[in-house]
Amino acid sequence: MPKSLKSNKGPQTHAQVDAYILKSAPFAQPILNHLRALVHHVCPDVEEKIKWGMPHFDYKGSMMCWMAAFKAHCSFGFWKAALMEEKSLIPQSAKTGMGHLGRISSLEDLPSDQQLIRWIAKAKELNDAGIVIPKEDSKKQTKALELPNDFSKQLSKNKLALKYFQQFTRAAQKEYIDWIEGAKRTETREKRIALGIDWISEGKKRNWQYLNK
Repeated sequence: MPKSLKSNKGPQTHAQVDAYILKSAPFAQPILNHLRALVHHVCPDVEEKIKWGMPHFDYKGSMMCWMAAFKAHCSFGFWKAALMEEKSLIPQSAKTGMGHLGRISSLEDLPSDQQLIRWIAKAKELNDAGIVIPKEDSKKQTKALELPNDFSKQLSKNKLALKYFQQFTRAAQKEYIDWIEGAKRTETREKRIALGIDWISEGKKRNWQYLNK
């Protein structure tokens, strides 16, 4: 088991992040505390915030990384992972769920501290350099799709799902809308909305079962 690190209690820590960790499941608390401590170790000037219901670590006015706890696992991810050019980072997918470290159920599931420190340092360097994630081609920035009222209402209740849905491409959003609208019975429609919200909250697209096969 990696040696436990005490969380930095400097001025940049946030009481809401403390509360988030305390409310997390017992298995998740040492994982979140360890990741938090490593981030502060590498980047003492990092700023903690709660966004979309989970802890984020911002640096120089830009998001750098985040962490989250679920019922049976934790996740940790980098906002600019695509620009870090790290092949050993796990891409977010249907199999791994959110984050770039896979599903973390214990401290033993984490990469070595040395590896984590190297990745966090690389993410810090991108923020130091002011590098941003390129926006989609302007031609793709079309008018937002109109969501069905019942789907929109349920989506707005789940901040994490809403965040991911907003990040999906227009085509990926439309796949969910068409699937929901295609239900012929009210019961089927309600089930599809509930199932869709669960999938979206894990960053999964409509046909995630058939990806990476």
